[in-house]
Amino acid sequence: MASNVGGTRHHQAGWEAKSPWATSWTAAAAVLMTFGGIMAIFQGISAIAQDDVFVTTQNFTYEFSLTGWGWIHLILGALVTAAGLALFTGAAWARVVGVVLAGLSMVANFVWLPHAPVWSVALLIIDGFIIWALCAPRRESRV
Repeated sequence: MASNVGGTRHHQAGWEAKSPWATSWTAAAAVLMTFGGIMAIFQGISAIAQDDVFVTTQNFTYEFSLTGWGWIHLILGALVTAAGLALFTGAAWARVVGVVLAGLSMVANFVWLPHAPVWSVALLIIDGFIIWALCAPRRESRV
């Protein structure tokens, strides 16, 4: 092996994380976004196809049409899945879009609480972790 006595450094183009933890948390967020997005797609399809599957709570403050929320979950799930897959490429814009979409998903799942409370709470926790993982401090340098 040759040593680098001359001080020249060879780097790849683009942003590169100095810490493997930053890359690991982004990868974990990408996996969770992809999984959460696919589950939201299934959630939306089931709400659109069979309104009898879900039981609604009486007198809930945010009472909306189940079919309408099905379409919202379907579209939001497709966007979250696409952003999760884009995170695997390491695009910086995908982190920003991921935070925004995870926040929107949190709002949608909060309003979805009377229809599927356990599932909504699980996705709220996953979305919170996604936001934390994408906003965690990184030691990145332009190389």
